[in-house]
Amino acid sequence: MSGARAVTSSPPVPGVALRAGAGAAAVTWLTRQVLDRATRTAPDRWTRTNHRGEPVSLLEGPAVAVGLTAGALLGAPGRPAVAGAVAAVGGAAFGLVDDLSEDTSRSRKGLRGHLGALAHGELTTGGLKVLGIGATSVVAAAIASPAPARGVGPRLGWAADVLASGALIAATANLVNLLDLRPGRALKAGALAAAPALASDGGSAAAACLGAAAAALGPDLAERDMLGDAGANSLGALVGTAAVLAAPRPVRLALLAAAVGLTVASEKVSFTAVIERTPVLRALDVWGRRPPGPTA
Repeated sequence: MSGARAVTSSPPVPGVALRAGAGAAAVTWLTRQVLDRATRTAPDRWTRTNHRGEPVSLLEGPAVAVGLTAGALLGAPGRPAVAGAVAAVGGAAFGLVDDLSEDTSRSRKGLRGHLGALAHGELTTGGLKVLGIGATSVVAAAIASPAPARGVGPRLGWAADVLASGALIAATANLVNLLDLRPGRALKAGALAAAPALASDGGSAAAACLGAAAAALGPDLAERDMLGDAGANSLGALVGTAAVLAAPRPVRLALLAAAVGLTVASEKVSFTAVIERTPVLRALDVWGRRPPGPTA
């Protein structure tokens, strides 16, 4: 595989990216309405408590994941569409397991906590998510990157590049999930991170991220819904796939280093504290949100 691009197809025409974005938005909105009706008999299973101590629904996550998958498939056909769908579905499936089955009686926080549990032979739902999203991310990267026809050297280079690209997709999925601590934050970050890929081979995946985020932003900012692990991991995985499809190898490696660095930093530093003391980030973070008030 050439180091210049993960794929060699032409960037999608604006109409294709528009179809991916509009499709993702429409499917996200429609799925959210269907899920609301389908879960009325068991609302508590999908309800969590937000930072104000108020009830908030997790149904946004599956709705966004379905919208992202539809948007990826409606965009540029072939490898980019399949790679995006695999990444989005993988992030959603393993994130949903963590959302609905996490053992809250035992504290395993952060990537270090789950990996530490794995090292001691304990498979937490978070650990399963790490392994599962890691595996589906590598599969998505392999689909996005055509293997060379022959030659041991080129194939070894391709395999190394696929592993690095898969790590980027998984790391981006985790990073967006780490930002899902305040209303709208993860959606805004995912949309902003995807936007640079719009005019590239990853344009359809990026447009799907923007479309799904736009459809979910209102209820998220109003604090009726939240992404949860399913939605945040799915969004982050598709943002990472857009980067893999869009960027040359040096840029992908730089993005991977940045994502890993931020993940490691999150174990010691509060992203919320950094955002609140940085004027530009704080202004973007609070845009559209309800004003601060007493918790319930």
